This record gives sequence, structure tokens and C-alpha cells, in this order.
Amino acid sequence: MPVPVWSVDPRTGKQREQVAVEATAEEVDAAVRAAAAAFPALADRVARARLLRTAADFLEEAGPRILEAADAETALGPARLTGELGRTTYQLRAFAEIVEEGAFLDVIIDHADATLAPPRPDLRRYKIPLGVVAVYSASNFPLAFSVPGGDTASALAAGCPVVVKAHPDHPATSELCADALRRAAVAVGLPADVVSVVHGFQAGIDLIKHPLVSAAGFTGSVRGGRALFDAAAARPVPIPFHGELGSLNPVVITQAAAEERAEQIGAGLAGSMTLGVGQFCVKPGLVLAPAGEAGDRLLKSLAAAVGDVAPGTLLDARMRDNFIAGVRELTALPQVEAPVEPGDGGEHLVRAGFVAVPAARLAEGGEHDALLEEHFGPVTVVARYGSAEEVEGVLGRLPGNLTATAHLSEAEASGADGDGSGAELLRRLTPLAGRVVVNGWPTGVAVAPAMHHGGPYPATTSTSTSVGGTAIERWLRPVVYQDAPEGLLPAELRDGNPLGLPRRFNGRREA
Repeated sequence: MPVPVWSVDPRTGKQREQVAVEATAEEVDAAVRAAAAAFPALADRVARARLLRTAADFLEEAGPRILEAADAETALGPARLTGELGRTTYQLRAFAEIVEEGAFLDVIIDHADATLAPPRPDLRRYKIPLGVVAVYSASNFPLAFSVPGGDTASALAAGCPVVVKAHPDHPATSELCADALRRAAVAVGLPADVVSVVHGFQAGIDLIKHPLVSAAGFTGSVRGGRALFDAAAARPVPIPFHGELGSLNPVVITQAAAEERAEQIGAGLAGSMTLGVGQFCVKPGLVLAPAGEAGDRLLKSLAAAVGDVAPGTLLDARMRDNFIAGVRELTALPQVEAPVEPGDGGEHLVRAGFVAVPAARLAEGGEHDALLEEHFGPVTVVARYGSAEEVEGVLGRLPGNLTATAHLSEAEASGADGDGSGAELLRRLTPLAGRVVVNGWPTGVAVAPAMHHGGPYPATTSTSTSVGGTAIERWLRPVVYQDAPEGLLPAELRDGNPLGLPRRFNGRREA
């Protein structure tokens, strides 16, 4: 019997409409096989660039309907979602430019040289797409990390068709976005099945196990991501699984920084930890702040700013229940105080807050380990330290993260403090994260060529990024032709460079 997929309003808990039904194993199989059949059509780079730009255009045209549905399903608000739609269309167009430039193909040609010892054969290397990519949508970004998001955009840019497992928190939004992308494909002469969407928990499992799926991208929880990662590795033919699973995003505030601008740091932390009702993957979840007068001023500023934040709606009732239960557990721990107590904010709402604990308790381990876990929602843990040894003790117990942040004084940041403490703190934070932030906040991930959104496990399951131009590398593999006749080579590897690609030729970068 078909299982209905409902769109639910998290502000009321009421069902809005039935959007679809959960995909059966046969329907998942059909979607993957249709995507595989569409794979050869994506070999045309010109068509891929046109698809990405047209998809951006069609998403903008459907913007009012998409934004209305997304707000009704996520309660994230029109302003936030409008910005997210702009980010989504921007990254689609950015990948179109990457496709046209062609540097992502990483073409390297070395002509045969018999004078070398040993002699070198003719070698020509570039990167080719893997095949069908399974994308698992995120709950907290219904556009930028879901059906039309960075995983889909980068996979299409690489030449890979995509089957998206929609997130149950925004199925109507997912269907509207899928429709825009599929219409864009047809408009540029490509099969609609270069993008398709399936719904349902079991559909996600069937998808990762399908023999024609060649790679997967995931954004979500450690538990769900690890289960899929293990399934990808356990297949008869294992596949790459690029998962973003969880991150605490530690912040270290030096004594000198707190003395210099305690109130400013406290207010900035409040804005970052409550942004989007604390539902950002890069929310600062652990803050190391000094004990003493400067740290007290910082916490006073933080408490005032957090106390002014109105209760908010989380993405669904399950997340709300987990948040309330989780913060109740934290506040019950010994030596944990709640200057602004987080928790139940009323029907369908949560209240922002933070807890404070001596850093020494976190360094010891034991029952306080719960404070070193990610808590989804508007809460952060402030660990008060009295020495550099206590900071080191806490940092030494942290797993991998997407980000790590240092707040330094002006002298520490410029090196004028004389002891190199600023550089030493950055050196200590670098092994913990994929992005190190100085005197700022980690929330907000710029879509830019130099961006890296990833980090050591459990932040991600690979060394790749899911944001920025190099995200395309996840869906490619290198292949080299040895002593292949010119007439049999792909156009990308021929001597005359008929496609005008950036290449490395006999050890030198071509102009």
C-alpha cells in the first residue's frame, strides 16, 4: 500500500498537503536506471553549462512558489529563504563558469621521451565523471543543500546525473525545485532524468545500495550519515561517500581579546549561535572563555543578547523534542550553570540559551562528555578556563570539526604581543577543522573558489569540500592514456588543444 508523503507546517504541527508517496524499491530502481541512461547526454560540456544556467533561471522564475512552500515547511522565514535561493542560483551559475573554463578536468600531457632513464612513454591524463550520484538532502537548508543545492550542482557540472533523496521536512519544496531542474534539462535538449527525486526512508537505503549508483553526497546527522557511509562501503563494489555529519565548531577567546572587547564578542556570539534558531551546521557549539573579570563581562553581554532573542520554531517536532531533552540533560550536570536557560519556549517553540561550566570538568571526561556533543538548536556551551593547560586539555578531547575560531587581541593578531601566541593558537586549531576563522564567526559559508566546507571525521567522511568550485572533484576520477594514437584520443587530450583547455604540457603550464 502506498505510503503518503505529507508536507507539515512546523509552526502548527499540522499537515498541509500530501505531496507524493514513498518510493518503492522498483521505483528507486527505475529512477536510477533512467539517470544512468541519461549519463551519456551529459558528456557535452556546453550543454551542461547551459543546463546549470537555465536551472538557475527557472528556479528564480518559480521563486515565489518555492519560497512560499519552503517557509511553510521549515519556518525559516522569507528573508532567510530569499537569501538562500540567491545563494543556490549563484552557485549553479558559478559551476557553469567552471565547466566552461575546463580547469577541473586537470589535463596533463607528457610526450614520450626516450632519453630519460627509464624511458617515458606518451602519457595523457584527465578526469572523467563517475556516473550516477545519489544526493541526500539536508533538513536545515531546503535549497542550498537539498534538491538544487551544491551536491546536485557540482555533480551535474562534473557530468554526473543525480537522484536526490528528498528530506521529509520539505517535500513540497523538493518537488517544486525538482520540477524546475527537470524542465531546465528539457529546455536545453537534455533528458529530464539527469535529475530526479525519490521520497522515503527506505528509498534512501535502496538508493545507496543500487549497483548503478557510483557515488553519494550526504548532509545530516552522525547517526544517519554513518549508517549510509557503512552501507556504501559494504556494497559488493564500494563507492565514494562524501558525508557531512556533525560539528561542534569550537571557539577560543583569549584572555587579551576578552579584556579588549568582551562586550562585542559576547554580542557577536549570541548572534551566531542563535542564527536560524541555532540550526546551522557551523553554529559555535563550544566556546572557551577566560575565567575572571573580563570573562564575566563577556558572559554578561552574551546573556543580555541571548535573552533578547524571541522563541523560535525548529524544523520539526522531533528536533524540538530532542533539543528540549538534550538541554535538560546538560543543565542537570554537576557544576553546570545556565545564565540563560534554553528549553521549551511554548507550543511548537524553543527558547535560546547557554550553559557555563569550568573547562577543567570538560578536560576530565566522564559524564560531562555530553557537553562535547553537537546539540542542534539555539544553545552553546561556554567553558571557563583559568590556564592555557585547561584550554589544551579541552581541545585535546575534541573530534574533527567543520570550523574552529580564534578571537585574538589586536596585539596577538598582529604579532605585536611578542610571544607568538596568536600564531600558536591557530597552529593548534588547524588540525581540528577544515576552516579556521580569526576574529569572526563561523556561521555563513561563502560560495567562493577558495572555500573549504569539510573537516576531519565526524565533520565529514572525506577530505573534500561540499561548497566552492573544488566540490566538483568529488564526482570525478583520473584516467591516463598511454601511447594512444592521436586519432583515438578524447579531444581534451589532443596535441593541438582544440578545446582551448587549461593544461599542463610536458611539465609546463600552457599559456
